[in-house]
Amino acid sequence: MRKTPSEAYPEKARHLSKEETERLLSRMREKLTRRLEDKKLSALEVVAIQLEIEDEALSEWRERMQEIRKKTKPK
Repeated sequence: MRKTPSEAYPEKARHLSKEETERLLSRMREKLTRRLEDKKLSALEVVAIQLEIEDEALSEWRERMQEIRKKTKPK
């Protein structure tokens, strides 16, 4: 797991609404939660890292779905 977010993600995190931020925080992993509780990372950094993790997971899911669609496409 990353210790700091990539450059673009803190800016993206700043522009999230309070509700979007809460949703991200509710889905974050235990390790990130501990870092936030221990004050090792700020809330903004934690949200940025979680946003980056979710963006990567979504990208991977889209790639897998594209492969599945190719395999199941009627001939």
